[in-house]
Amino acid sequence: MEIFQLHDHEYIELNNLLKIMGFCESGGIAKMLIADGQVSVDGQIELRKRCKIRIGQVVIFNGQKVRVE
Repeated sequence: MEIFQLHDHEYIELNNLLKIMGFCESGGIAKMLIADGQVSVDGQIELRKRCKIRIGQVVIFNGQKVRVE
């Protein structure tokens, strides 16, 4: 499981997290993958592209996991 540090921010939008972590090449591709139901947050499929991901949440895409701290 990979870790993403929020530092001084309250949250990161889901599509931006996928892009920053290198799970996809661009924000546009991230949005398509989310809309297609390929991403889950805390075990639930998430369809909101700009869903706010906060400390303690776990995002899973294509077998890759990232926990936000």
